[in-house]
Amino acid sequence: MAIHKTLKAAILACLTALAGCETLSAPDSSPDEVSLDLTAPHYERPNIVLVLFEDMSPRVGVYGDPLARTPNFDRIAAEGVTYTRAFTTSGVCAPSRAALILGRHQMTTGTQHMRTHGYLGAEGGGPQDYYAVPAPEVKAFPELLRAAGYHATNNWKTDYQFGEPFTVWDASKDGADWRSREHGQAFFHMRTLLTTHESFVWPVDMPTSSRLEELVVARNQQVFADRVPVTDPAKVSVPPYLPDTPEVRRDLATHYDNIAFTDAQLGALYDDLEAEGLLDETILIVSTDHGDGLPRMKRSLYDSGLHVPFVIRYPDGWGAGTVETELVSFVDLAPTILSWAGVDIPEWMHGRDISGPDRDQERNHVFAAHDRIDTVMNHRRAVRDERFKYIRNYRLNDPYFERVDFRDAQPSMKALWAGFAAGTLPPAAEVLFAPLPEDQLYDTQSDPHEVENLAGNPDYAWLQAELEAALDDWLGIVGDMAAQPEHAMIEQMWPDGQQPQTQSPEVRIERDGSEQLVFLSSATPGASIGYRIGTQTPWKIYDGPLRLEQGKIVEAKAVRYGFEESPVISITL
Repeated sequence: MAIHKTLKAAILACLTALAGCETLSAPDSSPDEVSLDLTAPHYERPNIVLVLFEDMSPRVGVYGDPLARTPNFDRIAAEGVTYTRAFTTSGVCAPSRAALILGRHQMTTGTQHMRTHGYLGAEGGGPQDYYAVPAPEVKAFPELLRAAGYHATNNWKTDYQFGEPFTVWDASKDGADWRSREHGQAFFHMRTLLTTHESFVWPVDMPTSSRLEELVVARNQQVFADRVPVTDPAKVSVPPYLPDTPEVRRDLATHYDNIAFTDAQLGALYDDLEAEGLLDETILIVSTDHGDGLPRMKRSLYDSGLHVPFVIRYPDGWGAGTVETELVSFVDLAPTILSWAGVDIPEWMHGRDISGPDRDQERNHVFAAHDRIDTVMNHRRAVRDERFKYIRNYRLNDPYFERVDFRDAQPSMKALWAGFAAGTLPPAAEVLFAPLPEDQLYDTQSDPHEVENLAGNPDYAWLQAELEAALDDWLGIVGDMAAQPEHAMIEQMWPDGQQPQTQSPEVRIERDGSEQLVFLSSATPGASIGYRIGTQTPWKIYDGPLRLEQGKIVEAKAVRYGFEESPVISITL
C-alpha cells in the first residue's frame, strides 16, 4: 500500500504549522516530514533483513550531521521511515544484542553483565565463565521464525551471552546469507557491519604495549590499507565531556572515516538485494547495536550510548521519506519482525510491534540498564521520556570512569586519564572521575550532552518523582536479576557452578498406514529440539510430529539456552 499522495501533500503543507515537530538529535538538523499516524500495510511472508552497524550514534546525513558521508544509509532512509527516538537497552554490545534477539530486557534473562563467557571470563570479568539461562519459555526470535518456515541466517556475530544454541539459525557464520534457502522460501537475514567498532578507531600507527593492541593495530592496517583519511579533525565537534586535544579530535575524525567506509558495505548489500530482484519483497531495517565507541558514549546510559539511527524500508515504498518521533526500544525489534512474518508475538516479550495496530498505544518511556563491564562492577538503571532522562546509580562510591583495559587503549581515553592526572580536564569531564550521585536528571532537549544534572533541583522535583515512579513500576513488573550478587545468580542458573546438560529427546512412534509419525520431546523444561533426516543434512526445528516413510534415519538433539546441548540420538524407521 503506497501512501496516498493527497495525504502526503497535506502533511508536508502542515509541517511548518506543527509546533510539536521534533528535530533530529544531530547538529543543525531538521526533518523534512512529520510522522504518519498510520499502520504499515500487511505483507504476505516478506523477506526481512536486519543490518546493524557496530558502535555508532546517529552520525548520519539524514540525521543532519554535516560531517557524515553516508549516501547509502541516506538513500535507504529516503526510501523508508526514519525513527528519531530509537534507543538500545544498553550502551554495550552483548547485553544490547541479548535484549534484541530475545525481545526482553537483559537483566530479566541473566544477560546483563559484559561478558558472561569468553576471553573476559573468570580472570578478567565475573566470578566465573558461564552462560545465562533465560526462563524456559524464552526463545530467540530467529528460532521462532524458523519454526514458522523462515530461513534464518546471520553473518557470524552473535554475542547473546546464553551460548550458541544450534536451533537459533540455519547458518551463523562469515558469508552466511539468504542464498542457502530452499527455492521460494521466505528468509530473515541479520548482517553486522563491524568496521565502525571502537577498536577500528585505534590508529594504524598507534604504539602498542600489549599483544591485544598489536593484533588490533595490525588488523586495522590491513583493513584500511587503501583508505585515505578525509575527515578534517579541525572540523569535528568535541563534546564538553571530552578534552579538546589532538588525540580526541583524531579519534572523532577517524570514526567518521570508518562510518563512511562501512556505509559502502551497506551499499553493497543493498545492491545485492536489488540485483537479485529481492528489494520489492523485502523489509530492510538499518540501525546500530548502541552508541559511538568513544569515551562516555559506549558503555553509558547517556543518549550518546543509547540513541541510535533507525530506518525501516518497506517493499512498496510505504512511508518513504517520512520521520517518526515515537519512542522505540530495541526490545521492539523482535515482536515487530515476528508480526511482519505472521508469527504470534509471545506474551513474555517486553516490546511491541511498532508498525502494527498496537502502535496507537502510547508509549511514554523507554528503559535501559548498565551492569558489570569486564572487571568493573556497575549497577545503574535509566528511564527516558520524549525529553527527560533519569538515571539511578546503586553504587555511590564508584566514579563513572574506572580502568577498563580495552577502552583505555583508545587514544582519546588516554587523553582523558592524562588530563585527569594533570588537573586540566573541563568541568564536564572532571566530574566523570568523582563518585557518582544517587540520582541524575537531564533535559535532553536543552542539554543534549547531558552534563547539567537537574536532580535535586526543586523546579524539577515533580518531574524527577514522576520518572522515579515510572522506573520503580517498570522494575516491579519485569524484575531485575542484578539486584543480587552475580555469583548468586550464577548458582541459580548453574548449580555448583556447573553447566547443566539438556536431556536427549525422547521418541514415540505411531503408525499411520505406510508411514510413521515420529513424536519428539525432552524432559528438560524449555528445551528446543532439532532433527535431520539422514546424517549430513542441516538441522531443522521440530515443531510437531514428523510423518516419514519406513527406512528413514532420523537424528535428533535438544538444547536449552545456557545449557550444554544433549547428545545426538539416532532413530531408524
